[in-house]
Amino acid sequence: MSIIVRQATIHDLDVVAPLFDAYRQFYAQPADPALSRRFLAERFQHAESVILLALNEADGEGVGFTQLYPLFSSVRATRRYLLNDLFVTPARRRFGVAAALLHAATAHARAMGVSGMSLSTANDNVAAQRLYESMGWELETGFREYNLTF
Repeated sequence: MSIIVRQATIHDLDVVAPLFDAYRQFYAQPADPALSRRFLAERFQHAESVILLALNEADGEGVGFTQLYPLFSSVRATRRYLLNDLFVTPARRRFGVAAALLHAATAHARAMGVSGMSLSTANDNVAAQRLYESMGWELETGFREYNLTF
């Protein structure tokens, strides 16, 4: 299977929204296609994220995506990206789609001149952890991450 990865635009909303909804379901959220579509439309309309879309070259089917959100490091006085979402359809896993998306995200970040990227994943998502580490991502051990949820 040959994959094309490119930056998505608002014109790709019909392809990306079902993938995003499936991603949310992977993380135990209820299916909500309207919410997924609305959320992504807002990101596109306000240029609040970069979505990279993986397509099957043979038929144009959307098989995965990653979403990058801009962050800033005050200490380093630089821009960074949060690789917040990475999803590949179950039928296309283990074909290199996730690695292609990660390579594309890295290339995009470097082209934009950011100083680095960060991500988090579930503690039990061992397959993703192995992939990230095999591609040079390092587990952060020097800081604790806290969340305040509203």
